[in-house]
Parts: sequence; structure tokens; C-alpha cells
Amino acid sequence: MKIFRQMPKWRRNNTSASDMSTTITLKMPHAGQVAILNSPARFKVLACGRRWGKSQVGLIEILKAAHLEHKRCWWIVPNYQSADDIWPDLVNAVQDLKDVVISQSKRRINLPKGGMIALRSAHNADKLRGPGLDFAVLDEAAFMPARIWHNIIRPMLATTRGPARFLSTPNGRNWFWERLRAGLDPLQDEWQSFHHPTGQSDLVAAEELRGIKANTAEHIWETEYEAKFTDDRGQVFRRISDAAAPAPYHQPQPGHAYVARVDWGRSKDYTAIAVLDASNGKMVALERFNQVGWDLQRDRLAQIVKKWRPQVVWAEANSIGEPNIDALVRQGLPVRSFYTNAKSKAPLIESLALAIERNDITLLDDPVLLGELADYRFDRLSNGSYRYGAPSGGHDDTVIASALAWYGSKFSGSAFSFA
Repeated sequence: MKIFRQMPKWRRNNTSASDMSTTITLKMPHAGQVAILNSPARFKVLACGRRWGKSQVGLIEILKAAHLEHKRCWWIVPNYQSADDIWPDLVNAVQDLKDVVISQSKRRINLPKGGMIALRSAHNADKLRGPGLDFAVLDEAAFMPARIWHNIIRPMLATTRGPARFLSTPNGRNWFWERLRAGLDPLQDEWQSFHHPTGQSDLVAAEELRGIKANTAEHIWETEYEAKFTDDRGQVFRRISDAAAPAPYHQPQPGHAYVARVDWGRSKDYTAIAVLDASNGKMVALERFNQVGWDLQRDRLAQIVKKWRPQVVWAEANSIGEPNIDALVRQGLPVRSFYTNAKSKAPLIESLALAIERNDITLLDDPVLLGELADYRFDRLSNGSYRYGAPSGGHDDTVIASALAWYGSKFSGSAFSFA
């Protein structure tokens, strides 16, 4: 391939080399990667799905610049945790070179004839300021502040007229999105953009992708695997109206199992209680109220339990939840504690989103519930996880109640039955 003819000291994994001290070994790139490597653009923007191979492109380019062209290069990541992903690949690629000096503590590789690769974090932007730079890779660029590029890296490349590579999955229509658009503008002759979903690579088998899609919420699939750009805070729940219906019945049905969930609130927030038929995924009851004392709230929950006789009531245990749970257990209610935090919240929300999209759950046609679901948003974090919540000034009480009721129905529905 052209890129390898241009770099005669590089070789494929399955070829031999008589002098390992001057050779770097890397995987053979696939066709999409080769097209990027052969582009003459100074600034290349890669918006690609997970496991497409964008990091491999950056790895090839930075090693070419440092080893063959003896340039001073930086690989920049959003935070120090992200550095752990690429550092081993950089070290492995150069470990057989003669006279290479690797500093694990400084995350720096000094190559013969003056070439250098330093792994830097954008976490503390001011520490990135320094002398001129020959080449830069901004890895997961969409999760860095815009000033990392505009105020720091771009000026460092000015005197050397050095190139840069921008690698990322999307994170809303932020500055990375703007750089992608610049690369699509024929008048921006120094820029070129490349946009590839995961499926356009041969690194992930088609059947594997089909399995992932079948078990992944739509907003995650679109961002992570199709590399689609959405609003900065994207909508979590899709096809809500298709999942809504009137209450299927108003009394418990013989042979059915029920699960309840309570999300506590008192003044500004609301207490929400959702009851789900674990036998068929239908929501049968939803209560929401505030400005009510704890005794009366527990009494209302007790009345719902008396009517629907759920096998388990999942109750949020954070702060105000614990004393209420203790009181309900003393009353003999089948209450179980659930602690809501960033780690536990994400799988709850993603499971409910997937259930709605697949019509596995039937929601009550309740305007408050449907409105809260429609308003619910996500932010994608630099570590690849998601932060979920209502918009500023909004509420998510019925969302959380419904999500945990769904979780409870899948967790305990097969183990219990109502007779």
C-alpha cells in the first residue's frame, strides 16, 4: 500500500526484518485507515465509532513523525485515566528500537536523532503551554475544552507549521463538530474530515455488532457505534408515545406478580410510586405527590401495597430514604433498599430506555410521566460513561420510579408469583 511504500523502515507483522533495532512493528491498516494515512491534509479530523481503529491511525502517524522524521510530538488525552489506554501501545511499538529511552514516570519516549513522543493530559490546560511542537494527536478531542486546541496546541504548531490529528467519538455539536465541518469544507484546504461508523471496519464482526445493537439503547448505539452527532444534551428516551397506554386493569390479576418502586421527595421534589406487572411489563399504577409529611407518605405507600400486593417494594435509601424504609419494614411491608448514585443510575436508565424502544414495557398514558421522559437528557463523559438527569429546573421522580420498577420486575419477576 502507498503509505508503506512511503515508509520503507516500517513492516507488517508477518514479515521478517534483519535489523530489529531500526524497525517498528504495527498492525496492517484496513482500507479505511489507509485512505486517511494517504491524505496530504495538514489537519485530519476522525469522527469514528468505537473499535473502528482511529487510535491505530493516530499511532501510525505519530510514530512516523517521531521515528522517521525526528519530530517533537505530543499525544494529548482528556485526563490521566485515559493515558493508560494508549501508553502501552506506544511503548510496545518502540521497545525494539536501538537507543530509545522510555520514561514511565514522565510518559515520554525519546527516539534516536531527536524524535520525541510525550503523552500529555488536558486536565490541567495551563501545564500544556511550552515551546514549539512539530506534531500533535488530540485523542477523544470532543471531551477536551475548545481552548486546548485554539489557545494552546494551535499556537505551538504555528512556527513549525506542524500537523495535527483529531480523534474522537461524538460528544454533541461542540468545537470538535466544528472542526469536522471545517474538514468537509472544500475551501478549507488544510483540513480534511473522515466520518466512519464501527460497521465500516473489519475489526468487529457483523454478528457481534448485531448482538450489541439488539441490547443497546438507541442513544448509545447512535453515538458510540454510528458516530452520530446529537445535541450537547441528547434525548435519552425514544418512541415514548408508542409505549403509552391506558391502565390495563385496576385490580391485581390472579397469577400475576407485581413490583413497586418509591422515589422519595418532600418539598421541591416529588415522591413517586410506580407499580409494574412483572408478568407482562405493564405499568398499572403511578402516584405522585409532594408537600406531604413522612407519616402520610408512608401511609399512602402502605395503601398501594395493600391494594396491589407487590412481592417487593424497591425504595431509594439515600439520605431521607433510610428512616422511612426502617419504619416501613417495622410495619411489615416487603421493602428493599436501593442506593442511587452515578454508577447504579446509568444501568437503570439504559435498561428502561431499551425496554421502551423494544416495546417490552407498557407505560401509563400519564402526561407527567411522558413529559419527564421526553425531557430527560444525557451527557457523555470523557471516560466513556453517561450522566443522566432532568434539565435544569425539571423533575425526574416518575422516571426514576419507573426505571427501578422495571429493574425490579426483571430481577424478581420470575422468582415470585401472585395467587
